[in-house]
Amino acid sequence: MATGLTEHAAAVSPERPPLRFRLLGQLAAETDRGPLALGSLKQRAVLAALLGHPNTLLSTDLLTEAVWEDEPPRSARKNLQVYVSGLRGALGAARLVHRPGGYELRVAEEELDTLRFTALVRAGREAAARQEDEQAGRLLGEAVRLWDGPPLPELRHSSALRAVAERLTARYLAAVEDWAEVELRLGHAGRVAGALADLTDRHPLRERLQAVHLLALHRAGRRAEALAAFAQLRQQLSRELGLSPGPELEACHRELLADRPAPPPRTAARPGRTVLPPDTTAFTGREQEVAELVRAVRRAERPVVLTGPIGVGKTALAIRAAHALREDFPDGRLFVRLRDATGRAREPQAVATDLARLLATDPADADPVHTPARWREWLADHRALIVLDGATDERAVRSLLPPAGPAVALVTGRTPLAGLGAAHRTDLAPFTVPEALALLSLLVGAHRVDGAPAAAERIVTGCGLLPAAVRLAGYKLAALRHLPLGEFADRLADPQRALDELAVGETRLRDRLDTQWHALDAPQRHTLSRLTRHPWTPTFDLTHARHALALPPAPALDALEHLILAGILLCPTEEVSAHTAHYTLPRLTHLHAHLQQPS
Repeated sequence: MATGLTEHAAAVSPERPPLRFRLLGQLAAETDRGPLALGSLKQRAVLAALLGHPNTLLSTDLLTEAVWEDEPPRSARKNLQVYVSGLRGALGAARLVHRPGGYELRVAEEELDTLRFTALVRAGREAAARQEDEQAGRLLGEAVRLWDGPPLPELRHSSALRAVAERLTARYLAAVEDWAEVELRLGHAGRVAGALADLTDRHPLRERLQAVHLLALHRAGRRAEALAAFAQLRQQLSRELGLSPGPELEACHRELLADRPAPPPRTAARPGRTVLPPDTTAFTGREQEVAELVRAVRRAERPVVLTGPIGVGKTALAIRAAHALREDFPDGRLFVRLRDATGRAREPQAVATDLARLLATDPADADPVHTPARWREWLADHRALIVLDGATDERAVRSLLPPAGPAVALVTGRTPLAGLGAAHRTDLAPFTVPEALALLSLLVGAHRVDGAPAAAERIVTGCGLLPAAVRLAGYKLAALRHLPLGEFADRLADPQRALDELAVGETRLRDRLDTQWHALDAPQRHTLSRLTRHPWTPTFDLTHARHALALPPAPALDALEHLILAGILLCPTEEVSAHTAHYTLPRLTHLHAHLQQPS
């Protein structure tokens, strides 16, 4: 069995004493000598948060939220350092590493029950897909036996840790369902019926669990009990969710009525629903960003948010990552745009209705009154990836996010979406010059770029190193093969002409910049206009901003931060003081805002 044991082997030194951590039950850690004392409740909360994201940098903000929710004391950072010091003393200092922005707890797969669980479930599902049911049943059974009761019962007061526990519970239930379906195919109906009895009582609205339990009852000779349970479940779904039974339960009901077994289910190997745009062929660079985004989604316990300025390539990167995650989301990968063709935000109800129609076996079943409830109910029960592209604000996203369960949301947006709380955030920067030149070469031909390297570099820097702008420039130059690169670079250097040049057919970068401008409030437009009265520079500091805005330091800093939250300004990724920070205003945003000013 390939368990992926080597994935984190390098993270744990062989000199370090072996430890065993438990999250699938009450938090615990032990060595061969016995259990370890893990300290106070708050110190255990820090450990639980780190174990919930093993071998991953966890920010101090996330750790603070896990311990104190929304009311941290003024001494929170100092207290957090005390808890980390206590954990280092108990676990070994080399395990708990401080890195810029946060802490990382390094554990090997055999040391943490959730990592072993994930590896066993993955291997079991792969065996089921190969129709090796004996091996699948053994592996999945070994995984579910790691469960030692509800996770982190003593730490459920923390909403961050409660979310970790609920997600682990959902993954456990999905593994139980996989195991039960394999066992049914092997003819072990009585074993399945007994094993699922308590779980179905505790999770009455989990349709897949209910369906496999009803089938097990029927095939174990308890048909009358199964029919009564189905009738009760149908009433409960209608009363509490306003829903009728889904396709799996309806198929189960038909088997009960016919009193003969249907073909054994193979849910663990079923193809997922995939509604993704095609991956672009003109995709260059970003190898590290793609790898990091794929890794973040695989480990996600919360939404993954990908942010960056207009034209930086957020959508293309999200689509590429979604295509690369096919094996990780067997129940499907769905993509939905949160903006209409004009760039305006769509209503969440309309988006949820579209998504629910994708899930309905019969389009007439997508009742607009119940589609948001149906959507979230489906997400709670399926390991699916949902790409929400072009979020304008938190309101547009919240009602569409997966509840606690195995589904993961990947959200793209221009703004940081700070209201989503402790999501995993990735800021996408513009291309480097070599990356931008590689894309231009792909579009116009390497011979043209190699023949005029200085002009080619002027073109990509004139595009602000934004992939969308470089792509438009490349498409135009590919069509106008007679146009020298130097002449086109001159056009992009002309402030009155540059934006008009970055247009092909109905696709115009100016339209997207117009939408961004109109989405700003009056104070934000005023700040941006004042900044763009000065010539563009790659970066500027607070002193420059104070002079441009004619404001004292504090109001000037406040105005800059409002533009950062609006997704207009780019700021440093590391903690620095206000007086040493350098800010970036993308060149094309600067140019567009300057053109909005009255002449």
